[in-house]
Amino acid sequence: MLLEVRDLHVTLPDQGQQLRAVRGIDLEVPAGETLCLVGESGCGKSMTALALMQLLPRNAKLSAEKIRLGETELTKLSERKMSALRGRKISMIFQEPMTALNPVFTIGDQLRSVYRRHTGANKQEAQARAIEVLESVGLTNAAVRLGQFPHQLSGGLRQRVLIAMALMCEPEMIICDEPTTALDVTTQAQILRILKDAQDKRKMGMIFITHDLGVVARIADRVAVMYAGRIVEIGPRAAVLQNPAHPYTRGLIASVPRPKDESAEGARLASIPGNVPAFHREDQRCPFLSRCPKRMEVCTREAPPKRTRHWDQHVFCHLPLEEQEVQPA
Repeated sequence: MLLEVRDLHVTLPDQGQQLRAVRGIDLEVPAGETLCLVGESGCGKSMTALALMQLLPRNAKLSAEKIRLGETELTKLSERKMSALRGRKISMIFQEPMTALNPVFTIGDQLRSVYRRHTGANKQEAQARAIEVLESVGLTNAAVRLGQFPHQLSGGLRQRVLIAMALMCEPEMIICDEPTTALDVTTQAQILRILKDAQDKRKMGMIFITHDLGVVARIADRVAVMYAGRIVEIGPRAAVLQNPAHPYTRGLIASVPRPKDESAEGARLASIPGNVPAFHREDQRCPFLSRCPKRMEVCTREAPPKRTRHWDQHVFCHLPLEEQEVQPA
């Protein structure tokens, strides 16, 4: 297994209390596979990614039984050793390239510095590598682009630069934090194809964070659905998308707009009432309790059990398995 995460917790101070942003996350990502992490904004997806990269805010507290990348236990590394791994063994593509790229340095400066720091290459070798990687992510006139600043590029080109930066040292693991959210459909498709081609070529493991189920259907091998800092359902893409078990997963899928010929004339788009709660105290009950249309009396008293369905699909819910077999509307 390339990446193993066990019992990951992240807490943040919030107005004199402790906000439990991530609560007991377990993940596994084999080499060459893509795990999509989905859920509403504020459910803890990006915080989970930052925890794996050890890039949390200074006042955040991380605890985990295990965060293992290959043979390396990341929780036991000093900041100096972890910094040496970032970009070389594990890389991250951030959601907004204009804030992730340094505006006062050229694209070439930023790409070359990454490569030279981790490989000890000279400037000429780093220049050649930067051109090679930029061309691999679809940038024309790569040598000219190296002399440009981030503000001189379009959003799609900046996103390609971030992908190139993440791939400079051929990492084993890459984390993509909603890298296509602000892009048009055509550019989004190009970016997804670039990432998939790079993964296939290098056999990288990939965690792809998104709330776009269309993207999930296209690239995921497995899907983990997060809600209020917890994973509520995880399994193979086909199992989760075609036969979701948790009421929250069903709500997400039902909220996706459908073509006119697949929906009733004049039908309203489905939605999930209420908002994602903020948890400031330990609570083992289902985090979806207050919004769940299927809640039962047992849900108010006990933590949801982990149930295993066919296709290696796991759901954390009190619903009987026969009810979880209901196909989505």
